[in-house]
Amino acid sequence: MLVLREELRKILKKPFGQMFPNFEDALQLIKKTEFLISVGDETTINLLKSNLTPNLAIIDNHIQKKRHNIDLDYTKNVFNINNPPGTITDQLWETIDLAIEKSFSENQLIVVDGEEDLAVLPCCLMAPEYGIILYGQPNQGLVLVKISNVKKKAEKYIEMFDVKN
Repeated sequence: MLVLREELRKILKKPFGQMFPNFEDALQLIKKTEFLISVGDETTINLLKSNLTPNLAIIDNHIQKKRHNIDLDYTKNVFNINNPPGTITDQLWETIDLAIEKSFSENQLIVVDGEEDLAVLPCCLMAPEYGIILYGQPNQGLVLVKISNVKKKAEKYIEMFDVKN
C-alpha cells in the first residue's frame, strides 16, 4: 500500500493537467478522445449528462466529501473495492489495471469505499498514451490530463509515497 506524504499532498493539490473553469469548456476536447477515464462522481455525472460515457469511471459516492444518492450505474461491469483516504492500496492498483484492460471492449466502473482521489496517478501509468483522464479540482473546475504528457511526472510522484505493508 502506498501512503501519501504530507509534502506530496501540497504538490498534488495543484492541477495535474489543463484546467477548465466550466465543464462545457472542455467538451470539444473530450469528444475527440479515443480513451476516456473519469475520476470522481461529479465529473462522471457531468459526462453522462452530456451523453458521453467514459471507458472507465472511478467514483466514491461523494461530491466534495458529502455523500450523494445519484445513480451512476451506467454499466453492468462494476468493481467494488476499499481504498482509505490518502492511500493507493494494492487492491485499487490491481483493479484499475484489470478495469483498463477490460474497458477496451466494455465500459467499466470502480466504486471505492473510502476515497478515489489518488486513483488518477495509477491511471496515468496504466492507461494508453492517447487517452485522457478527467477529474474535478474542488471549487476550481475540471482538470483534463493527457496521458502522454504526464507518465514521467506520475512515476516521480508515486516514488514519493511511503510504502506500507
